[in-house]
Amino acid sequence: MMTDPIADMLTRIRNALMVERPFVDVPSSKLKVGIAEALQREGFIWDFELIEQQPRPTLRINLKFGPNGERVIQSIRRVSTPGRRVYSSIEKTPEVLQGLGVYILSTNQGVLSSREAKAKHVGGEILCEVY
Repeated sequence: MMTDPIADMLTRIRNALMVERPFVDVPSSKLKVGIAEALQREGFIWDFELIEQQPRPTLRINLKFGPNGERVIQSIRRVSTPGRRVYSSIEKTPEVLQGLGVYILSTNQGVLSSREAKAKHVGGEILCEVY
C-alpha cells in the first residue's frame, strides 16, 4: 500500500531524469494530472497524456531536456507530506531560487504554480518545489 502517491510520482520523475528517459508512466489521479498541467504551463515538461488501461488509467509525462541533453528539471522535491501539511498564504510564500523555480500549490481554484497563485491572489497547500 502506497501512503504518499504524490511523492511516488515525484520520485519516478527524478529517477527517469537521472537515466535520461524521454517519458515516465505513473498511475493517474486528478491531483497528479493537475500537477502535470502546472508543470507543463511553467515549461518544465513537454506534455502529458492519459492512457486508458485496466484496472486504472496511466499518466504518461513526456520529460523535457535542453539542446545539449541537460535536464530542465534540476530538482523536484515534496514539501507537504501526509504527516506534515504545509499551508501558505500567497503573501508569505517564499520564492524558489529567487524566481528561477516554482512551488506547486493545491488551491481552491485548482492546482497552480506559485506564479499563477500570486496572480490570482490565492494561497493553499504547498505540494512540491521545482527548479
